[in-house]
Amino acid sequence: MKVLVIGSGYVGLVAAACFAEGGNWILGVDVDAAKVARLQKGECPIFEPGLEDLFRKHLEAGNLTFSTNLRDGIAHADAAFICVGTPQSEDGSADLKYVLAVASQIGEAMALRPKDSKPLIVVDKSTVPVGTAARVQAAIQASLQKAGTDRAFEVVSNPEFLREGSAIEDFLKPDRVVVGCQTHHAEAVMKALYAPFLEASKGKWFRMDPASAEMTKYAANAMLALRISFINEMARLAEGVGADIDHVKVAIGADHRIGPAFLNPGPGFGGSCFPKDLQALLRTGREHGEPLLTLAATVEANRQQKMVLLQKVKAHYGVVAGDPGPLKGKRLALWGLAFKANTDDIRESMALELIDGLIALGAEVVVHDFEAMPPVKAKIGDRVTYATSPMEAAAGADALLIATEWPQYKAADLEALAKALKAKVMFDGRNLFRPESMAKAGWTYHSIGRQTVFGA
Repeated sequence: MKVLVIGSGYVGLVAAACFAEGGNWILGVDVDAAKVARLQKGECPIFEPGLEDLFRKHLEAGNLTFSTNLRDGIAHADAAFICVGTPQSEDGSADLKYVLAVASQIGEAMALRPKDSKPLIVVDKSTVPVGTAARVQAAIQASLQKAGTDRAFEVVSNPEFLREGSAIEDFLKPDRVVVGCQTHHAEAVMKALYAPFLEASKGKWFRMDPASAEMTKYAANAMLALRISFINEMARLAEGVGADIDHVKVAIGADHRIGPAFLNPGPGFGGSCFPKDLQALLRTGREHGEPLLTLAATVEANRQQKMVLLQKVKAHYGVVAGDPGPLKGKRLALWGLAFKANTDDIRESMALELIDGLIALGAEVVVHDFEAMPPVKAKIGDRVTYATSPMEAAAGADALLIATEWPQYKAADLEALAKALKAKVMFDGRNLFRPESMAKAGWTYHSIGRQTVFGA
């Protein structure tokens, strides 16, 4: 099939590369001419395991190309996927200006399609609020009427369920595909696109109305975020009552009604999806007279959890409110800047808030991350020192803080690390190590939801 993928951000590039892998002809469209030029040269602008290889494979094969003009491929396209950004507005709602602008451009370009062509399937792939499909439909129709053109089309909702760090695997082997459409033709086009992936994964196909598909995406993210905030609150309580959250999470996760997924305590959730999507869903709830109290509590619990490592640092060093520069002269190493491992995404990363807090206390901060240092440097500049390796960051530091669960950090040589640090003090926001093992090795070890151990 011939497919337009409009927007070459995270979702757009993954979708373009994966649909090309499915045997389709893909035209990626982006308004950023410099970005398109880089893409045409084979330069992948984002880090996602497996994406660059897949992207270059189909670019070289010729079934993946890029342009700044969606008119280049609309005449004979079977489907056009809208994958542009939906940033958060000041009131928490999703800003649809880019989505609706693309919809208008599609309507303007529809005159290029033969009059007898089959309906163009316009797919909302961006995460959008309930009711967006109707607004996109209206925007396209208005552009058609303004141009005096009559062409058939249908707007479909097809939310993405991609985990950063595992997006290629998730797309090529989905556990489910959700499609909100009105006609058999639209369903047939979408099924043909996803058939090779569903066959590989034995995943489930869900056809529903567009509004239900739109809500499914938000409801899924809200449920996952709620689980994260729940286990984080249980972890904080576990510390207070002398329990070990690792034992608790395994036992409750063994209940088939609960399951083990998303029960790992940590320093709060971040990224491009959960924080923004929860705010958008809360906004929708308010607009319809539903306050969504559990989601409001989830957001507040996460706000507090993102401060947990800073609170532990303050407690360890006896920081007293009002004491100016209490950590002046302290050099602290921070491992991990991305909001999770296997990505360079720093959006809503707790590491950035942690850096702000440590610097405000007067500490010198040395950071390391395997992928996220360039975007952090672009955002905050030289407020911190950037180390080329984990051990370089630790060298001469008074303590080590871990904010991202990169597997390389878990595999670190603890004896070498102890020699690099001034003191064997660790604040582990990802519970990479066991307290009893750290205690035997003489570490003062702070973690999440487990008892602090104090070395010699």
